[in-house]
Amino acid sequence: MREKEIEQILVQGIKDLGGVAFKFVSPGNDGVPDRLIVMPGGRVCFVELKTERGRLSGLQKTQIRRLRTLGQYVAVLYGASDVRAFLVDMGLGFAWSAMKAGLWDVEPSGQKGGDAQ
Repeated sequence: MREKEIEQILVQGIKDLGGVAFKFVSPGNDGVPDRLIVMPGGRVCFVELKTERGRLSGLQKTQIRRLRTLGQYVAVLYGASDVRAFLVDMGLGFAWSAMKAGLWDVEPSGQKGGDAQ
């Protein structure tokens, strides 16, 4: 599945949950995550999407590390199955509460969030 198709699943799923998945573009700041997710109740996070075999570039790793250092939740999702798991978590609020508690630094695919460190 292409990244564009994966992105469509994310955008529609977030919309179905009552949120908004803004396309995040920051001129002069290449490598920022693809989407800025805003959910009811003040939950906000960044999402970088990849295909199942996709890899983060060095610049993406740097930007993700920068955002996490600032206390932001950044999810790196690999493929449609990760997106669906993320949507379940967002719908149940697990991702937000775990992030706030400092317990979740792992992407849903099981890949350690440290790949951006």
